[in-house]
Amino acid sequence: MNGFRNVKSPDISATLRRVSVALALATLVVSCGESQKPAGGPPPPTVTVAKSATQTVVDHDEYVGRFIAVDSVEVRARVSGYLDGVHFKDGQMVKQGDLLFTVDKRTFQNTLDQARANLVQAKSNLAYTESDLARGQQLVRDKTITEQTFEQRSQAFRNAQASVSNTEAAIRQAELDLEFTELRAPINGRIGDRRVSPGNLVTGGAGGNTTLLATIVSLDPIRFEFTFDEASYLRYERLAKSGSDVASRNAGVPVALKLIDEPEFTHRGRMDFIDNVIDRSTGTIRGRAVFDNSNGVFTPGMFARAQVPGSASYQALLVPDVAIGSEQVRKYVLVVDGEGVARLKYVKLGQLVGDLRVIKDGIAPDDRVIVNGMARVRPGLKVNAQEKPAEPGKPAGNAAPASPAKTD
Repeated sequence: MNGFRNVKSPDISATLRRVSVALALATLVVSCGESQKPAGGPPPPTVTVAKSATQTVVDHDEYVGRFIAVDSVEVRARVSGYLDGVHFKDGQMVKQGDLLFTVDKRTFQNTLDQARANLVQAKSNLAYTESDLARGQQLVRDKTITEQTFEQRSQAFRNAQASVSNTEAAIRQAELDLEFTELRAPINGRIGDRRVSPGNLVTGGAGGNTTLLATIVSLDPIRFEFTFDEASYLRYERLAKSGSDVASRNAGVPVALKLIDEPEFTHRGRMDFIDNVIDRSTGTIRGRAVFDNSNGVFTPGMFARAQVPGSASYQALLVPDVAIGSEQVRKYVLVVDGEGVARLKYVKLGQLVGDLRVIKDGIAPDDRVIVNGMARVRPGLKVNAQEKPAEPGKPAGNAAPASPAKTD
């Protein structure tokens, strides 16, 4: 018996140890599994909200157009002759009265001298015929000469008077021709390149075959021309008749402008003309504004974009433009209600004012709009809303009022 117990005891002990290890492992697995069970759902996402700003705004329409010169002049030869000199550099600024071209004036000086000599002769002949006519008056009273002879003397006197008048007119024309040998700038502006070099024969006169020598365009002030559609024209006219001067023909409507490489409408001008007809082929009407160009940046033919007031001023709600979301063609914002739940609201957008977007319809002034964290939110989800702090110098939920554009 003792031998039997000595043989079996080690097997029972090993079996007990294996059972104990298995129970310990099972207890560990169960405890690990219980520790990995979630204690609850994820916390609500944190978002930043802000109330809409209230601001006085004016709707603006934008148009693309070109600059045109107020004055543009073609410098053409006024008399025929050989070009004697060019007195400017291509592309330079010129002032009214500056000498530009000279034509060889010797021929014209000779013509003037000859006309003056003819005038001396004509006046001498006039004096002789006048004295002869005076003697003839006495002789005809004395019946020394016939009436026919006296009439001949009278005719000679009248011919002498006409000769003097013709010669004086020839002198004035010769003086003009001599003056026209010097071509001067008729306006202030920038001149283009010379079209004819000295030594060439130029053709002058009043016909259409005169020689073009150069062109000059004025630069300051300068005009900006654009077209707008019939619907916009009708809206402007109705605004003008309602008493709003933002679209009146005679009110000098303020216009803002930016060039193709500029981000903001920084240049200020005023409307000075609206055409009197609508183009039948395009259904548009031509408008024009005038701008100061003392620095010479604007050049005729240059493209730019103009901003024209399209409404009277009104109070508008604005939200940061980053808060606007898109759903196909519709725009929306996410707002947080009183229970802290995100709600979707479709909105009608207006213009952009700085970093803020005008909301014409869809939200209320006290709505809390999500401006940061939209990507983590979906409609109906509870969120942890944090108010956006007010900007330095501005109260929360309010913006400084916008002033209409003014001219310099």
